[in-house]
Amino acid sequence: MDAVIENLPRYLEGFAMTLQLLLVSGVSALVLGTLIAAMRISPIASLRGFATVYTELVRNTPLTLVIFFCAIVLPYLGSRLPYEVAAMIALSIYTSPFVAEALRSGINGVPVGQAEAARSVGLGFGQTVGLIVLPQAFRMTIPPLINVFIALTKNTSVAGGFFVVELFAVGRELANANGDAVIAILLGVATLYLVITIPLGLIAGQLERKWVVQR
Repeated sequence: MDAVIENLPRYLEGFAMTLQLLLVSGVSALVLGTLIAAMRISPIASLRGFATVYTELVRNTPLTLVIFFCAIVLPYLGSRLPYEVAAMIALSIYTSPFVAEALRSGINGVPVGQAEAARSVGLGFGQTVGLIVLPQAFRMTIPPLINVFIALTKNTSVAGGFFVVELFAVGRELANANGDAVIAILLGVATLYLVITIPLGLIAGQLERKWVVQR
């Protein structure tokens, strides 16, 4: 464990970058995924079609390929984004369809009569979705959404292969430099990932008991 203690500042540096990737990408994916979910139920056929194609295309594309495009291909097209920002964009894009599908399952669980009642009192599509449907959908999909963010936490490790010094990249660097303490170093990396994922699971359980709408 000496190698872990001696390199604790490096661990914390990688941990901070992993948290930054998670927070920025998670919020961005939540916003984008909510828009995609709303487009999937839009009365406008072109929006539904775009959202469906986007969801199926991105969801079935490997994350490594998405990050490769944002971090390696875009610079050839004139992009000057730092690798960290490119990774955040890629993670946001990749995670958004999973958020959208989780929300769509919640939207399908909202009784149709509520949307019809909202329209009968003069609310438009945007107001009905924003004020009536989505709040209930969010409450019904807390567990799957938290699972998406837990998966996102682990997916941040892919960014380590594209010049982003996050937790997994730090662990790989330290393992190469301390060949006699590889197991301890990797256990340190795993522990810091658990520091993120276990509280997320506990939060999901608490919110599920408090907020989930009974069907």
